[in-house]
Amino acid sequence: MQFGIISTANIGDVAVVPAIRDSDHEVRAVASRDADRAAAFADRHDIPETYDSYEALLDADVDAVYNPLPNALHAEWTCRAADAGLHVLCEKPLARDADEAVEVVQHCRNADVTLMEAFMYRYHPRTERALDVAADHLGDPRHVHAAFDFPMPASKADVRLAPELAGGSLMDVGCYAVSAARQFLGEPVAATASSHDARDCGVDTEFAGTLRFADGATATVEASFETRNYQSYRVEGTDGWLEATDAFNPTSDDGTVLRWGTADRTAEETFEPTDQYRLEVEHFADCVASGATPRTDGEEAIANMRAVDALYEAAATGESVSL
Repeated sequence: MQFGIISTANIGDVAVVPAIRDSDHEVRAVASRDADRAAAFADRHDIPETYDSYEALLDADVDAVYNPLPNALHAEWTCRAADAGLHVLCEKPLARDADEAVEVVQHCRNADVTLMEAFMYRYHPRTERALDVAADHLGDPRHVHAAFDFPMPASKADVRLAPELAGGSLMDVGCYAVSAARQFLGEPVAATASSHDARDCGVDTEFAGTLRFADGATATVEASFETRNYQSYRVEGTDGWLEATDAFNPTSDDGTVLRWGTADRTAEETFEPTDQYRLEVEHFADCVASGATPRTDGEEAIANMRAVDALYEAAATGESVSL
């Protein structure tokens, strides 16, 4: 598969483009509104074609685009790529809110192209194993705590701090915590939350929320641009527990660990270092080739955004919000 990359965003530079290169697929073109930036990006990755507009890339000889633009631009350029007949791997979150996500999913469906949201952690073998352990050994899951925090440099101008670009800690990293909670517990029915803008920038730089589920189970989720690097999820069930640290973007050269236990045993399973971005790319390409539905498809993106929307509304109103 030939990919075009819309923008020179850092996540594409350090993770996704190298992952495509290490797969059986190729990056043919990259576009930026800054021609020099596109050229430098292409030189770093041996990409043969560069374009100084996103529109021009949509006419390139590519099969699919990877869209890592700022959140507020995901919907527009995903739909425009679909109109050009191109399949789309779009960074999370797919859209600014659930209503916009519904529109994007329907647009891609009408254009008969494959749409996949780039939640890379869902393709890591540890995540798949954690879901199996929860289903097979933990009984009835009753609570999940999930967190993704990191210290964004105070002096850094960043699109993730821009309200007009749908920034915020919940949108950027908290969406992973929401996703993890939903994988273990299903779809929430209510949300409460609080948020804080520590930088007076117009978006949440710290966020904490609780999701409640129909059977009474709960999840707590947190996100921050202000605290130390911390990524985790922990599941408590009637028959056992499991936990993972460095849960969403593990970087250890020693592999990753899943710990879990029941009344009868405690286990520590280690997974060899793996490129979850490459696994994500390969899954996307396989789905395009076969017509299969991606694991992180448009409907999954809509469901996650509904929970995110409810958390934002709860934080804004101070009330419990029903989904």
